[in-house]
Amino acid sequence: MLFRPTLPEPVTLPTAVVHAPPACSCQHAHPAPTMPPAPARRTFPAIGIGAGAVAAVVTVGIVLTALLAAVAVAAVSVAVVAVVLRSLLASQRR
Repeated sequence: MLFRPTLPEPVTLPTAVVHAPPACSCQHAHPAPTMPPAPARRTFPAIGIGAGAVAAVVTVGIVLTALLAAVAVAAVSVAVVAVVLRSLLASQRR
């Protein structure tokens, strides 16, 4: 049984209230009241790794490990053959 991660609920921040300045008796134009910027919304990456993807990664890891072991065994056998041939050639020269 796999556990499904749950994301916490996003925190809602209180919005600031912008009050219009009091009207004055002068004749200049008043700027329109502005809305406060919307709070930044964080987006979380979708983590939907399926069982197939995990199985594929494990399989690739096993195959690569087996190949590395095969190369190591081949290298050791070549080294043993080289030592044996060297010994046979050295004894034949005597």
